[in-house]
Amino acid sequence: MVHVLSSRTLLRPTDPERSRAFYGERLGLAVYREFGTGPERGTVYFLGGGFLEVSGRSETPAPPHVRLWLQVADVAAAHQELLAKGVEIVRPPVKEPWGLVEMWIADPDGTPIVLVEIPADHPLRYRPGI
Repeated sequence: MVHVLSSRTLLRPTDPERSRAFYGERLGLAVYREFGTGPERGTVYFLGGGFLEVSGRSETPAPPHVRLWLQVADVAAAHQELLAKGVEIVRPPVKEPWGLVEMWIADPDGTPIVLVEIPADHPLRYRPGI
């Protein structure tokens, strides 16, 4: 078995400064570390139990099948906070047939981001033996 110590998702944005402003200022993600210099320097953000690294530059946005799934405690509160910061809401919070409450936004390159709230009575909250 591979013993994974940490993980991160890497994004290569078309406009690194715009993406750093989005993830750091508009979404309010805390910075874990920064490296390098200049406009293509790297910034690694905390994502709960993982990390998001925004570094380098790409000529094209990430393919449409790349998505970020971010679990939050309260989607309605996140909705209000992001609206106040001017973040475009692709789809407001909706309780899905599978029981999760989801809201969709996108980063400046159009990478879909799903903010998810897991209600207290949802099976994902059940942990046998705990």
